[in-house]
Amino acid sequence: MRHRAAYVAFDRFPSSKGSAVHIAQMADELFARHGGGLLGVLGGGDLPRYQREGTREIARFGASIPNLIDRAEAFSEWVADHLAPHWDTLEICHVRDPWSALPAVADGRRHKVVYEVNGLPSIEMGHTWPWAAPSTLGKIRELERFCLERSDAVVVPSRVIGDAVRERGVPEGRIHLVPNGADIPGETERPADAPKRYVIYVGAMQPWQGLDVLMRAFARLADLPELRLVICASVPERRAKPVRRLAERLGVAGRIDWRFELPHRDVAAWLAHAEVSLAPLTGCARNLDQGCAPLKVIESMAAGVPVAASDLPAVRELMADGEHGRLVPADRPAELARAVRIMLEYPREAAEMGRKGREHIEKSLTWARSRARLADVYRTLTQVR
Repeated sequence: MRHRAAYVAFDRFPSSKGSAVHIAQMADELFARHGGGLLGVLGGGDLPRYQREGTREIARFGASIPNLIDRAEAFSEWVADHLAPHWDTLEICHVRDPWSALPAVADGRRHKVVYEVNGLPSIEMGHTWPWAAPSTLGKIRELERFCLERSDAVVVPSRVIGDAVRERGVPEGRIHLVPNGADIPGETERPADAPKRYVIYVGAMQPWQGLDVLMRAFARLADLPELRLVICASVPERRAKPVRRLAERLGVAGRIDWRFELPHRDVAAWLAHAEVSLAPLTGCARNLDQGCAPLKVIESMAAGVPVAASDLPAVRELMADGEHGRLVPADRPAELARAVRIMLEYPREAAEMGRKGREHIEKSLTWARSRARLADVYRTLTQVR
């Protein structure tokens, strides 16, 4: 098949991560408007290298390359090979990272390129891989600049990320805000093994997520022995070893229930029956200078659960302090514990925060609204109707 649209991401798909939820929504919108398309993503595990679903083809890069930079460069070459058969028919190529973007913005193209910036590797890798050489990060930054400069539209999920790409020289007229969203869930059954009372964390284990802050905050709630912390981790169990060791040192390991790589629908059930959802993002450059768009906050609000989150600009775009939950200074375990304690002690007020949060998502941040904004970007570029 020769396609009119392609969506390419240096991400594993499907997976239990929030990025996979986002990819599914954005790719569905792209392919719905162009009669199908090519989805190029990372594979691994039991995922097939190739799938065909009607007019949609899914190709997965499955090479086992330990070094991240080498793997990213190999993926970029793989993308070039997979786009080549569609070069004459492509109208839109939507990418999520510089390694996907580089082959898409090559000279001689006829298609438009939409670069969706959810993060900047030149910033994120400084936290994920602290041993990365400054020269390596500088080269990645230059690659980002090159791809952003040659893209026809840049999509960002938050204003903070928009500011970050603007600082890299992207003109205002090419930056489009398409926020993350959530579907409003219906009634969900309480998980059979759910504790009677629990607060919840949903997401990955990167340093900027603030799991160390969360552990220290939960240790300050030791006088509530019936309260448990449920962690729905989107990563394999082995990735949680450092956090679990910290929990043991703090004496809270026995009060934590771990769930790893749950399907999205199961995570929704755990969220819906929690008393408070936690998003203790750290005040690092990744969250402040680059910005973020935490899906965990949006999905918690959609489930009607009050949120205790770090008071960061990107989080303030999504929720209001005292109305949808509590915003606390980043990296302050005592403040986070205090916010949780207050919401637990005033359940009626907490329930009202949850109700208002759900209402806010329903009015402003559904996936349907986000997809409509993305459709406007496509329409502007290609006049596809």
